[in-house]
This record gives sequence, structure tokens and C-alpha cells, in this order.
Amino acid sequence: MAVRELVENSLDAAEMAGILPDIYVRIIPETTNGEIPDPRPYRLTVIDNGTGVAPQHVPSAFGKVFYGSKYVLRQSRGMFGLGGTMAILYGQITTNRPVVVTTSVDGKWKHMFQMIIDIGENRPTVLKRQRTEANGTTGTRVDLILEGDYLRASQKINEYFKQTAVVASYANLTFVDPNGLVTFYERATTSMPPAPKETLPHPYGIDVEALKRIIKISETHDMKTFMVTHFHRVGDKIATKFLEFAGISPRLPPKRLNNNQVVAIVDALQRFPDFLQPDAAVLSPVGEEILMAGINKELQPEFSTVVTRPPSSYSGFPFLVEVGVAYGGKILQPGVKLFRFANRIPLLYDESSDVSFEVLNQEVDWRRYHVPSEAPVGVITHICSTRIPYKTVGKEYIADRPEIQREIRNAAREALRRLGIFLSKKGSMEAVQRKMNIYGKYLPLIAQFSTDLAGKKELPRYRALIGEGGEMVEENEAAKAEQEPEREERAPEGVENANQEEAGQETIDRYGGD
Repeated sequence: MAVRELVENSLDAAEMAGILPDIYVRIIPETTNGEIPDPRPYRLTVIDNGTGVAPQHVPSAFGKVFYGSKYVLRQSRGMFGLGGTMAILYGQITTNRPVVVTTSVDGKWKHMFQMIIDIGENRPTVLKRQRTEANGTTGTRVDLILEGDYLRASQKINEYFKQTAVVASYANLTFVDPNGLVTFYERATTSMPPAPKETLPHPYGIDVEALKRIIKISETHDMKTFMVTHFHRVGDKIATKFLEFAGISPRLPPKRLNNNQVVAIVDALQRFPDFLQPDAAVLSPVGEEILMAGINKELQPEFSTVVTRPPSSYSGFPFLVEVGVAYGGKILQPGVKLFRFANRIPLLYDESSDVSFEVLNQEVDWRRYHVPSEAPVGVITHICSTRIPYKTVGKEYIADRPEIQREIRNAAREALRRLGIFLSKKGSMEAVQRKMNIYGKYLPLIAQFSTDLAGKKELPRYRALIGEGGEMVEENEAAKAEQEPEREERAPEGVENANQEEAGQETIDRYGGD
């Protein structure tokens, strides 16, 4: 989890600035005695080429829980700046060692901070600070020491990098494990998804506490202006119509609303039918080209396809579904392998509880698409949204919202239809190849038998029957031209029959037929 959180921070830092990510991760045992069993202390180093963190924000960004810039409603990998800080805090709790953060924003100077987290006060304590030349490089490096069980975690760490290389095929990822083995995932494309945009909350996605927070920070002086200023796709006409529907005066100052009025407004927000659907232009899907490049690079399939569904929404939050299907190749094993992603995050745990697993196993009839039960198939599902409906705070599987189920089901069916067409064509080609193999085996024998039977010296041009189309036409035309004079020089009927009987007897003696 520490690897995942720090790598995702690095990917975000590069992508938000439109920089092709180059990320280096290394795990080194802190103890030189190799006989010490896991769990034991490891040094985790993550280096990126992103924009870096301004020096004045480094202590709070890495040493204060719930410090972050992701409070806005926007598609993002994480929320609230919690993950990276919790990894650092876990390392401090298990090893009592400080974290070292080195960052550069301008390429001229890099700033090094050695610090610990004051857990009681939830604030950073900087132990050492140093400035050195950056030599033209920007980005952030994090070195922390934490106790871990690499033998148990290695499979998931490697799977995380492999799946990240699928969905972020525009990134270079380098991973060095504790044994010194280097795994390099080279970028397959230089195209990057557009950066997600910030948006206002949609009225359908508001609850009582959220409305209270908006009222607290609002500087508007009447409810009509409040609605237009703080809600997504709400104009003057819709605001006036809604306030009339809710029984609230447009001139009422928002801060004068009592608790009962706040509850009544939230209830009216959910029932009002004329709000516009959320605009999905704020989303940043992976894209068919980028996802296809990642699938082909990492899975090396015989066939692959990607389907992107039109944007939709649930509870006022826009979302978009992308589904890819890969078939065959050397990487995929027999059976269906599901790769799940949410806002470009690989979901590695609790697969059977996820909405994608439910749809593919309960709502999709694989027999309709002529996919054999043991066929090597990989299904990639990606959901991007300003609010992913996770079932738990662990963010490992997505809830079965009807709107999301519908989009995954439709995308999966379209992708499997394409796979079915491919398999049908492949079956036809294999049938043709089997026939050609049979022809290639027996036609020479038939040609030899016919030549001997006719008393000829040269074999007929039978290869045209199993050659390329152009060769067949060319040879057939030549054969017709040669056959014309032969008809004019045919032997008398009695002589021809005698010759055929003699040639036939020779053939029978040669091949042992009767």
C-alpha cells in the first residue's frame, strides 16, 4: 500500500502538468543480515519527474494528516492527501525513523527535508533542512523506512506495476526489488489523457452536511445567487424555478437558513426533476488509443479491442466506463482474467465483491459470443468519475450502482461481439487451413495416379488448386491453352483404351491397390 500511494502521487504530479511520467521505485532491506526473516525494515524510495512541491508546503504535505489540495470536486486518484502521509506515518510507527523528502520545482535548487510527524498535534517536525543544486531536474524523491513482509507482498506489488503499465501506457516505470532484480515497463505511447477539470457539485449529489459546509463558506447574500454560484449547471431560470418548488424565498440570505429549512432544501434537491444532467467534459478517461497500447504492450494478445461508453451520471456525479477485451497470446492463461481500474487506479483486492465481476459473471452470457469456457481472455474495466462509489474506505471494490452496471454491461457486450466476430473468422480460416492441409497431402498422390493412369510423363498443374488466387488463375489459363492442341491429337478410341488399361495396371502394381 505504501508503494501504491507514493506512486499514485507521483503519477498525479506529472499528469496534472502534462509531463510524461518517469517513475523509479526501489525497495532495499535495511538490515545486512539476510537471515532475519520477514517482517523486517525496508527502505522504500520513490523518485518522479513531476512538478515538485513548493518548499514552503513540503512539511505540511508530507507531515500532516488530511492536508491536501483535493477537496475540490474533480476526478483524481486519491482524496484528501491521506494515502502518502499514512504510509510515512506507518513507517515512523514501525521503525521510528524519519522520512526524507527531496524536491525541486524550478530545476535550479532542490530542497531536502528530514522530518517526523508529531502524532499528538498532527503537525510535522523538521529535523534537518538542506538546499543544493538541482542540475536542471524537477520532481520529488521520498525515502522512508518501514517494516514490511516483502515475501507476502511481492506478488501484489508486481501485479500493481503491471496493471499500472496497462492503464498508464504513457509512463516509464522502473522497479528494483530487494534482490536487485530490475523490472522496466517502457512507455508504449506519448499520448496522454487530458487533465481532469474542477467542477461544482451537482444538486443531486448534495446531502445535509455538504450543504451546511457550502453555506458556511459562501459569500453570497441571497438564495438565488447562492444556487447559481455553488451548483453545477444551475442558471437563473432553474434556480428561480427550484426555489419556488422548495418554498424558499429567492431573496433569503443563505446564512439565515435554520436546520429545518436546510433539511427541506436537500429533500427538494433530490426531488426536483428539472436539473440538467452533469457535464462529463470534466472527466478524463484513459482513451481507446492509450488503453489499447497498454493492453498490447503488457498482455501481447492475439486480438484486442476497447469500447468507450458515452458519459452518464449517478446521484449527480458524472462517470464514464471503458471496457477492453484481450484474447490469446503468450501472457494470458486459460480462463477469464479481470483487470479492474477506477480513476486509473488498479484495484487488486476483493474482486468478487466488485460490480464488474458481478456483471461479467451474472449478466453476460458468454455462450452467445462463441467464447470457449477455457479461452485465454482478459477483460479490462475502467470507471472514471468525480466520485467513485466505493463500498468501503479501503477503495478496493466498487458498489453495484444500477447506472454503472448498465454501462459496464453494454460496453462488455459490444467488446465481446467484436471478439465473437474475430473468433468466427478465425474458425473459418482454421477450417480452410485444415482443408488446404488435406489437399496438400493427397493432391500429389492423386496427380501421380492420374498421370500414370493417362500414360503421361508430366504431372498436371495441381499446385494451382492450393496456391494463391493469382497463381491459380494464371496457371489455369496456361493449362487451358496447352489442353487445346492435345484434344486435336487424341489417339483413336481403341488405342486410347488400351493405353489406359496398361497404365492403370502399372499404377495398381506400383501402389498396391486393387
